[in-house]
Amino acid sequence: MLLKHAGLFRRAAWLGAATAAGLLTLVSPSQARVTRIIIDATAPISGQPYEMLTGRAFGELDPNDTHNSLINDIALAPKNTNGKVEYIASFVLRKPTDMNSASGMLWQDVPNRGGNVAFPTDSFAAKDVQLVSGWQGDNAGATAVPADAASLAPIAPSANHWVVVPKLSGVTGKIFGRIINRSGLGAQPLNAMANPIPYFPVNPSDNTGATLTTHTYESIDGHVTVGEIIPNSDWLFCGGGTFAAPTPVTTLPVRLCLKNGFDPAKLYELVYTVKEPYVMAVGTAAFRDVNSFFRYELMDDFVTPNPVSGKIKWSIIRGVSQSGNFTRHFIHLGMNQDESNRIGHEGAWPIIAGGRVVNNSRWGQPDAVPELYQMGREGPQWWTAWPDVVRGLPTAGILDRCLANNTCPKIIETLGGAEVFALKMTMSWVGTSADVDIPMPRNVRRYYLPSSTHGGGNGVTDENPPLTSPGLTCPGNNWGNGTLRANPVPSTGLVNRMRVALRDWVMVGTPPPPSRWPTLAGKNLADPTMASMGFPSGIPGIPDSIFLPENFIFPVFDYDFGPQFNHSEMAGNPTNEPPIIKQVIKMKVPRVDADGNEIGGVPTVQRDAPLGTYLGWNITAPPGHPQFDNANPRPFHANQVCDYVGGMVPFAKTKAQRLANGDPRLSLEERYGTHAGYVAAVTGAANSAFSQGYLLAADRDALIAQATTSNVCNQPGDGGKCNPSGP
Repeated sequence: MLLKHAGLFRRAAWLGAATAAGLLTLVSPSQARVTRIIIDATAPISGQPYEMLTGRAFGELDPNDTHNSLINDIALAPKNTNGKVEYIASFVLRKPTDMNSASGMLWQDVPNRGGNVAFPTDSFAAKDVQLVSGWQGDNAGATAVPADAASLAPIAPSANHWVVVPKLSGVTGKIFGRIINRSGLGAQPLNAMANPIPYFPVNPSDNTGATLTTHTYESIDGHVTVGEIIPNSDWLFCGGGTFAAPTPVTTLPVRLCLKNGFDPAKLYELVYTVKEPYVMAVGTAAFRDVNSFFRYELMDDFVTPNPVSGKIKWSIIRGVSQSGNFTRHFIHLGMNQDESNRIGHEGAWPIIAGGRVVNNSRWGQPDAVPELYQMGREGPQWWTAWPDVVRGLPTAGILDRCLANNTCPKIIETLGGAEVFALKMTMSWVGTSADVDIPMPRNVRRYYLPSSTHGGGNGVTDENPPLTSPGLTCPGNNWGNGTLRANPVPSTGLVNRMRVALRDWVMVGTPPPPSRWPTLAGKNLADPTMASMGFPSGIPGIPDSIFLPENFIFPVFDYDFGPQFNHSEMAGNPTNEPPIIKQVIKMKVPRVDADGNEIGGVPTVQRDAPLGTYLGWNITAPPGHPQFDNANPRPFHANQVCDYVGGMVPFAKTKAQRLANGDPRLSLEERYGTHAGYVAAVTGAANSAFSQGYLLAADRDALIAQATTSNVCNQPGDGGKCNPSGP
């Protein structure tokens, strides 16, 4: 069992301790299903009247309870003597040292691949509480489960977050792994994103029954050119080394050693049999229960007091990127109601998240991103119940379960350009038919940051930012480098505003500003073609050919994962590995103006006082391009859009430079004339965003001050003019 002490002395110890303390009449068995907490460390937070508690929560789930029975494979999971399924989850609690000063608001932050989550300064000032707890059952990301996780003695605190969930002993199945843009004779890992595929081969010393195939080409829209099947005699599972001198497989990631080495121009796809799947969504329930314990319970079953007991009135779940996908997934599974039918969170904030995390199917890989053949967009991605005629799936929505039990939170979602072009976001706006806007529920607000990269850029105001800016490496599975400058459009202002808006909406009922995103009805959504978008031809560095379907936008695929997989629920056992592509779902993208900047979304300084064309996409450098890394060649995705990283093409400074370059966009000289003209434009744009409710006063003032001190038409020798030699 996961919790060696659980079920052996829990009730006896609890009863004895309660009697000794004279508290028997005050204590009842915990209903949040966290049965025990251990605080491993308490430390002050520098510069704040706060302390940080690091610990572990021990819990159990009733597999027959309807709140838990939808967890894939929970009926097969090992159980304790009480017939319950056990888990252990790490947590960090940041709270005011004097809880009498606490605001009553708890932010439950979802860690991304086990990492830490910072707490904003204004949340400290507001005397809010932060809870960060583990949920990712495979722990394949940045986390490492301590060997003594189940002990009662304190363990060393860690910034990583993890949860221990059951595995199914004796269960096997087929999965696939891919190795892309790798070269040389050395062993290469089987990764999902940059983290290990979390399953071991049935027999790491024998590759019988596995099939290793090469692809010489894959388009974004699913066209594949198959190369060869590599004989099993020419490759090995290995822990490292080379084919001639391999090391054994003892830990993740499992690697492949290839006799003739890896060719970076090829993709290697392995279908193989693995063992011991995790009952992954037990981690989702653990995340639910840890929140419920700190919200509602006086103490645990062993009379350990809840350190924030009676001080929490509201809770908000918040997640960014993968963690935002978890937030959507959490609500879809109905996990915002605990086993005692209490609401978990009054608010929810999925940030830059376009799907649902892969956390409730056998052989789930929550680390993965929705590249070719990966799950994550099956079933409803929209909030309200909506038909899915194109894929032949039931009418459904993410909110169905919480609507049925009246536990839906107030939801704010914030997203931007990269989520459209690489993370397949617009299907949640227009459905699979892509012919009408899906109505927004009253409890949901949507805010789109136009022409932005994933998570926002660095916010630097520079008339000609260097091409070597940070952020040019395309993420995903080692894609390569982008050819365009990094997109600087910041998300900071929108995030700051919406943090205040959601908090006020939950605590005092103040409505947030109106939703703003591109819509079909507003005529600012279009097909992903140059002509439909209105994208200007001739912008330096952007070839017209990038807009071809096989290059440009990552579409949603209608996959067939096999008869044991529930495609609407994204649950069950996928047996088609890799899945069959039945069809490609029609996608929409924002229209753009004469500069190539997106129309629709919240007002921003960069949109209304631009210094260039800002893009939610970039272009992967081909061999021979200055941005191509010859020392680490990654040519497989050459000339396709990068995986969720944005770009920028600055305007020419003068009219003469623009004409010489054949640039169709007006120069800084033609737009602003002078540095003062640019500052005036920024001031107008910032004041407009503030007056409409999409920017805080402090961020408005900072943007204006930044423009004032910027180098825009303010370089040495400019004399405050965009064209010093002009009139």
